[in-house]
Amino acid sequence: MATGGDLKPINKRFRGYLPVVVDVETGGFDPQTDALLEIAAVLLRQEEGQWVPGDTVFHHLHPFAGAILNPESLEFNRIDPGHPFRYAVSERDGLEEVFRAVRKAIREHSCQRAILVGHNANFDLSFVNAGARRAGLKRNPFHPFSCLDTVSLAALVYGQTVLSRAMQAAGLEWDQEQAHSAVYDAERTAALFCTIVNRWTALLNKPS
Repeated sequence: MATGGDLKPINKRFRGYLPVVVDVETGGFDPQTDALLEIAAVLLRQEEGQWVPGDTVFHHLHPFAGAILNPESLEFNRIDPGHPFRYAVSERDGLEEVFRAVRKAIREHSCQRAILVGHNANFDLSFVNAGARRAGLKRNPFHPFSCLDTVSLAALVYGQTVLSRAMQAAGLEWDQEQAHSAVYDAERTAALFCTIVNRWTALLNKPS
């Protein structure tokens, strides 16, 4: 028979943490020295017991003073930091707005704090934490070191670790032309995460 054990409200599902899907685009791989250029955060919600992506908060960011911009990274993510139509904001202002939206969602769902969800999540969390420290932001809503990684989840469920292949294995849309922008990758990662969580919920509650 169905257990019903996994049909939990948001503030009970992950030990009181609110999962928030984050993707960053950067000027390199070192969060201490390389520029944080884009950040997108997808706020998750539930509809009729199903996890679904909610609102997305996004900003182009100006490189912090003295930041390294690796040419290979910029070629990969196709970002021109000096483009006049990026409408970038400072690292502090962009992170502060994302943090504000996350803290509001934490209050709305009666969670204790947020936990970052990402594809190679430690990379994204390291840049978020480094940016927050540089900007002097004291109220970082994310757990400082724990995260939920869709690389591991997709490897377990679909045998895939690359985001595009995991999306295809899950039967979800993927457009390579839009990939490597923070918004697109965050929203696609959110769809993948919700699909996996919902699939697990359905398996736990399948009549036996």
